[in-house]
Amino acid sequence: MNLDIVILAAGKGTRMNSNLPKVLHRIGGDSMLGHVLSAASQLQAAKTHIVVGYGADEIRENFADRADLQWAMQEQQLGTGHAVMQAMPGVDVSDSDKKILVLYGDVPLINFDTLSKLVQQSETNTLSILTLVTDRPTGLGRIVRDDGGKILAIVEEKDASEEQKQIKEINTGIMVISAPKLNFWLDALCNDNAQGEYYLTDVVAMAAADADCALAAMVINDENEVQGVNDKAQLAMLERHYQMNKADQLLEAGVLLCDPSRIDIRGELTTGSDVEIDINALFEGKVTLGNGVKVGANVCIKDSTIADNAHILPGSIIEGADIGERASVGPYARIRPGTVLKQDTKIGNFVETKNAIIGKGSKASHLAYIGDAELGENVNIGAGTIFCNYDGVSKHKTLIGNNVFIGSNSVLVAPVKLADNAFVAAGSSVNSDVPADTLAVGRAKQRNISGWKRPTKK
Repeated sequence: MNLDIVILAAGKGTRMNSNLPKVLHRIGGDSMLGHVLSAASQLQAAKTHIVVGYGADEIRENFADRADLQWAMQEQQLGTGHAVMQAMPGVDVSDSDKKILVLYGDVPLINFDTLSKLVQQSETNTLSILTLVTDRPTGLGRIVRDDGGKILAIVEEKDASEEQKQIKEINTGIMVISAPKLNFWLDALCNDNAQGEYYLTDVVAMAAADADCALAAMVINDENEVQGVNDKAQLAMLERHYQMNKADQLLEAGVLLCDPSRIDIRGELTTGSDVEIDINALFEGKVTLGNGVKVGANVCIKDSTIADNAHILPGSIIEGADIGERASVGPYARIRPGTVLKQDTKIGNFVETKNAIIGKGSKASHLAYIGDAELGENVNIGAGTIFCNYDGVSKHKTLIGNNVFIGSNSVLVAPVKLADNAFVAAGSSVNSDVPADTLAVGRAKQRNISGWKRPTKK
């Protein structure tokens, strides 16, 4: 279809009580406007126009990577009709086949399937609107029909009679309209109403009165899909609905969720078979969990791949990492970007890694920092070991071969290399290379001072 999309995103959102533009508030890790664009982009429209006002520069900056977007400015917020007017100069209204899909940047959960069906319906109609039947129509525009069911108009609640307020079919605001007709109708809009605004919904009555126009509605029943966000309470409600939908998808895929109401997905989560996820797990960005992966309680995983049968114990944080098969992480480990754990590795409690490749079967069971390092196979890192990788200006790398043993409370001062089968005595400070099959002892000579008096408080 010859389609342009117009997304209205100019409002400040006063009831949000925030300096952040309303459409940039996030649900499921993405802005509300981002969600709308994700659904709309699948329609492959000729152009996508976004009407901005409050916080326009900040909104544009958030979508700086979208060179395909057309931006229109609404300096004064004078209603939805006025907002659409600002986008019309960018629409080819001379094309009789051109249609315009109107969307809203604060209606984040609208999905592609619904929009696709509405667009398909509009192929045989001048104006197609998306309506909702609800038991909670308060505050929303009502769909007025005649006795035969034909749509006559949309009446905003502030202008509705008591009889009209009893109508349960409401306007979602989403519609597909002939571009030439819309351009003509917008010129005819007036603001003679309770709010003194130019209502886009008034074009419905104009279409109904035009004998040359075919007017139709597509009715849905999912309130959350077309729920607009005006305050933080509505934002939280849609966030929870979004997360429950994600949880349902995981359950359908065979994932064991200890409590489906206590999982948060802020991005894309891909899972294998026999995956188990405990309570309060958080997934951000793009995360892949292989077959048989177990994720403990209160775990955060971001932009990482977890291979088959790995076990992520409670309280661990993983970001930008590749975790190998049968690896064990945690509890309370922090795996930072650039970490690669090979198969059968173990990173225990209160261990932090960064830019570290840790070989097959190697382990750091507790209380260590491993940064800018490459470890071979079957390496043991004792408790309290620190990899000193930063000299105050530059980062340096530590290289450790296979079967190396690092005793507890040791310090490895990079750049340094420990060859295969090297052994570092506990409490050592190592700042030069250690050859293969060698014991390194880097301690100062102990002195015992007799008659020493402990300090006392005065």
